[in-house]
Formats: sequence, C-alpha cells, structure tokens
Amino acid sequence: MRYQGTVLLAGAGLVAGVPVAAWGLMGQQNAEGFAASELDYAFEPWAVPDGVAALIGAAGLLAAGAGAALLVRASRRGTLDRRWWGVLGPLVVAGVIAGVGWRILTAGVIGANIGAGLTIMFGAPLMGGLLLWALGRAAWLAFERRSGGGGEGGRRFRFVPHGT
Repeated sequence: MRYQGTVLLAGAGLVAGVPVAAWGLMGQQNAEGFAASELDYAFEPWAVPDGVAALIGAAGLLAAGAGAALLVRASRRGTLDRRWWGVLGPLVVAGVIAGVGWRILTAGVIGANIGAGLTIMFGAPLMGGLLLWALGRAAWLAFERRSGGGGEGGRRFRFVPHGT
C-alpha cells in the first residue's frame, strides 16, 4: 500500500506540475512598447510578479520532473502497469495546453487577441477530448474484467497491479 500511494502521489505531481510549469515559465505575453493601461485583455491576468511566477513555474517543473522520474522507475520495475501511461500522457498534454493557453488568453495586446480566439476554438476542444480520453481509459483500466484468474471474474480496481 505504501508504494501504491507513492505512485499515486507521483502521478498527481506530474499532472499538476505540468500546467503550473508551463504557465510560470512562459511568463506574461504582453505586447512590448506599450503601457499596461493601453493594452487590451481577453481575460485579466493574475497580479503575480514575473519573478514569483517564474519561481512557481520552477516548483511546478520540479514536481513534474520528480513525478515523472518516480513513474518511469515504477514502470521499469513493473510496479506500475505501463498501460497507465495512456492515461497520464493525455493529461500531461492537456496540462501543457492549459498552462500555455492561459498565458495566451491573458496576453495584453493592442486590438483583438487573435491567439485567444484560436486557443478557445482549437485548444479547448482538444483539451476536452484529451481529458475525456484519459477519463475513459482510466475507467477502463480500473474496472476491466479479469480474464482467467481461477474463476473469480467480476471487476476489480487495479492502479498498481504488479508487485504490491
């Protein structure tokens, strides 16, 4: 149980750290050469100084890196079913879209923010599809029917099926 909790925590660190890292390390994307009062925003950015955002992004990167390292180690040892990468991969990509998308949506521009419109038109449906895929795959993996297994049959929860 202890190792299963570590793998779950590592997965949470990876999935939560990626959007934070993307948001924090990308920085505010305002048009250069204009005062903040002259810029138009699709969404008002959070009042976080650039240095603090970079530190938050670095912390997210460390969390994501540590989580990824632990998950790769667990996969190589066989304690994490490798099929769970089919859940984690789409969640990581959706996290990158969320972090970068938020920076695009809050960018200060002169006139229309075309990037914000494109992010909403293409990024949001793509992110929704990735999240639905991850949810469906996770449900399928968690509750898949046992094949063989001495007549037990039925459904079971299998987050970390090997070695625990």
